[in-house]
Amino acid sequence: MDEKYMEKALELAAMGIGKVNPNPLVGAVIVKNGQIIGEGYHECYGEAHAERNAVKNAVEPVEGSTIYVTLEPCAHYGKTPPCVDLIIEKKFKRVVIGMLDPNELVSGKSIEKLKEHGIEVEVGVKEEECKKLNEIFIKYITSKIPFVVLKSAISLDGKIATYSGESKWITSKESREDAQNLRNRLSSIMVGVNTVIADDPFLTCRVNNEKRLIRIVLDTNLRIPLDSKLVKNNDKLTIVATTLSSSEEKKQSLRDLGVKVIEVSKKNDRVNLKELVKSLGQEGVDSILIEGGGTLNFSALEEDIVDKAIFYIAPKILGGENSKSCIAGMGFSKLDDAVNLKNLSYRKIGEDLVVEGYIRHS
Repeated sequence: MDEKYMEKALELAAMGIGKVNPNPLVGAVIVKNGQIIGEGYHECYGEAHAERNAVKNAVEPVEGSTIYVTLEPCAHYGKTPPCVDLIIEKKFKRVVIGMLDPNELVSGKSIEKLKEHGIEVEVGVKEEECKKLNEIFIKYITSKIPFVVLKSAISLDGKIATYSGESKWITSKESREDAQNLRNRLSSIMVGVNTVIADDPFLTCRVNNEKRLIRIVLDTNLRIPLDSKLVKNNDKLTIVATTLSSSEEKKQSLRDLGVKVIEVSKKNDRVNLKELVKSLGQEGVDSILIEGGGTLNFSALEEDIVDKAIFYIAPKILGGENSKSCIAGMGFSKLDDAVNLKNLSYRKIGEDLVVEGYIRHS
């Protein structure tokens, strides 16, 4: 029964996707006499946590009941008071927790406090599922470095465009809709300046009331047009990442237009990606979706900043030596240097195949 109720709490937690970053996704279920009497989840960043919403929504007094929560209740004052104090105040009998909070301000402290007040505590129910749901939060809260996902829509032979440059659309409408849900999950999207020059994209999210994404443009020599959509319609959400040696005049012009400019050193004559992701983490960016071309994709893999890769594969063969590939750059000279993925999963969307995996870091 513990697993059954934790599964329900996980379903509730997932309802907060795209709305709580950089906070964790948390769901809570209150059970009394074998019946669910209250449910809640963390609905929006800065607002009430799952436990408080579950107590608020309870249809009868919660004293003596069990609360199932996907993440260890908070024990510190942030934007809301500690949830562990509420659980003690409301005299819960038992607390079932999916996973420990990796935040050092909390980790284990709430469990100790609950036990000190005579409340029974069970930890680790559906733990792996809870960790997977909060993989972004876990990395960011422990390292202050964003969780990075590389996504590409490709043909069966790994092409992102024909030799003439046609790329819309390789994958199906269903895959493109799924990719919008992926954008919703993350807080920012990263492209190279060549994509901006060629396509002049908005880089928006069409779900979750058109969630506002932070747009990051890699632009070593500041070639971004000042009349591009990402500059003209930036809503102070566009970041241009450039190098210390690029034009000071262009940097100032971008700043005057409300664009944030981040300067980092060069690596291989390009923006130093490892240095950049650290800077972005300090700016509060908890997650990045890379939707670049082959050059950016290879650089991200080569510099080992990617945590997860997702490939939408259409049952099409484009061929052509001059057709653009999803991974370009120099490539690796030895098989031992190849990027390896682990924990692979596969699913079908329409006629397309989606392959997901985590980068096996050296």
